[in-house]
Amino acid sequence: MLRIGVLASTKGTDMQALIDAINSKKLNAVISVVVSNKKDAFALERAKSHKIKAVFIDPKGKEREQYDKEIAKALEQSKAELILLIGYMRFLSPWFVNKYKNRIMNIHPSLLPKYAGGMDKDVHAEVLKNREKATGATLHFVDEGADTGPIIMQREVKIEKNETADSLKEKVQKAEQEIIVKAVDLYSKGKIKVKGNKVIIE
Repeated sequence: MLRIGVLASTKGTDMQALIDAINSKKLNAVISVVVSNKKDAFALERAKSHKIKAVFIDPKGKEREQYDKEIAKALEQSKAELILLIGYMRFLSPWFVNKYKNRIMNIHPSLLPKYAGGMDKDVHAEVLKNREKATGATLHFVDEGADTGPIIMQREVKIEKNETADSLKEKVQKAEQEIIVKAVDLYSKGKIKVKGNKVIIE
């Protein structure tokens, strides 16, 4: 059974899709810990309500690497094998990225490489401003750059006429949830491999 550690700063909406898939036995996995850099992140409440270990680690006054070492400790204690960033609003240190190379997945609310480095609703607002016809979600492995790691999976979302950043966020989140569940399933079966900067799905 695959043990997952989730890093989250916000509501953890996409995490709910994982919890549901695990509970309905669609995934042979368990979320062993949820770690947040925000004390009031709803993701922590969501974890507690599903009896998942929830840990707040205060980043105040800590160097990025020092902070990431504390996170790594929490992940190790929970024996997490795969790390998922779900609305995690911090950049990871090179130390952390290298320690968990090809074991950290991040979900991004655009079709990368477009709108790399952007966060949450800012991305959707930008997409609408640029009059894009389509956008989507990307799941990728994390490297030392901002949203530049090997792409695992993407799902396109069509943009309707009167779309707002909020309506688009809702549609993109649905796509995010679909690809997270699908990719975690493939990863748990050993079907996702990384060769160079390319992901091979067997």
